[in-house]
Amino acid sequence: MNAPKEIELWVEERHQEMTAMRYRVARTLFSGRSEFQKIDIVDTVGHGRMLFNDGLVMVSERDEFVYHDMIAHVPLFVHPKPEKVLIIGGGDGGTLREVLRHPQVKECVLVEIDAMVIDACKEFIPQTAAALDDPRARVLVDDGVKFVAGTDERFDVVLVDSTDPIGPGAPLFGEAFYTDVGKILTDQGIVVSQAESPFYEKTMQNTLLAILKTLFDKLFVYNFSNLTYPGGLWSFSFASRGLCPLKDFDPARVARSGLEFQYYNAGIHRAAFVLPEFMRRQVDGLVTLPD
Repeated sequence: MNAPKEIELWVEERHQEMTAMRYRVARTLFSGRSEFQKIDIVDTVGHGRMLFNDGLVMVSERDEFVYHDMIAHVPLFVHPKPEKVLIIGGGDGGTLREVLRHPQVKECVLVEIDAMVIDACKEFIPQTAAALDDPRARVLVDDGVKFVAGTDERFDVVLVDSTDPIGPGAPLFGEAFYTDVGKILTDQGIVVSQAESPFYEKTMQNTLLAILKTLFDKLFVYNFSNLTYPGGLWSFSFASRGLCPLKDFDPARVARSGLEFQYYNAGIHRAAFVLPEFMRRQVDGLVTLPD
C-alpha cells in the first residue's frame, strides 16, 4: 500500500477578480475575527510568516523590510530634526521598528485601530513587532482618524501605514483626514502615505494625490518593488510644508548614521522618485516630477 500523499495547503489573495497570488502554507499560526476584520497569520514555504487582513497580504517575513525601510527612512533622512513621529496604522510594528532606529527620534506614537493585529503580531511575528514595547514608543489602540482630529500634539513626521482603502482603512484616504494631518504637523512637517499600486489602483492613487496637492506645498510620489503586493510595483506619497525629498536630502547623512539596511540606501532614496513613463503621464499635474 502506498503511503498517503501529503496534502498541500495554499492561501490565495485575489485582487479585483482579475489576478491572484498564491502561497503554500506550512501551518496556520493564528486565525481570528476582530470587530473590524478577519486576521490570519500563517507560516509559509518560502516567504516565512505572513499576515493577512481580510485575505489581503499585509506582511511577509521575506520582504517586509522593503516596505518598512521605504516608508520610514525616506522622510526621516530628509527632515533635519525628526524628534516626534506619528504612525497611523502599522500594527505589525515594522514601521515603528525602523523609525526607532533613528536616535534623534525622542518619541514615536503608533495609533492602530485593531488590538488583535498588535497582539497577534507580538506573539507570532516578532521580526516586525519587536519594538512595540520600546520605551520611546507609545502604542495606542484607537481610531487614527479620530486621534488626528482630536489631538493637540504636534509631529515632525506622520506616516500613514494604511491598508487598502476598504474597511477600517477607507477613511485614511479622505480629505478630512489629511486636513487634520496638516494641522498637527510642525512647520517643517512631512507626511508619507501608502499610495497604492500605479498598475491596479491608479484611480485611487490619483484621488489621494489630488487631495494632498490642495493641502501641502510640496508633493512627490516614489516607488518601491516587493514580492507580495499585486503588481510588484507600489508607491508612497511624500507631502510637506516645504522640504523637498531630493534637494533637502544629504546622502552623507545616511553614511554618517552608521545604520545598516536591507533595501534602503542613498542611491535608492534618489532613484525611487524617478518614475517610469507610464506613471509620469498618470500623475502629471499632480506631483513634482524630477528631471
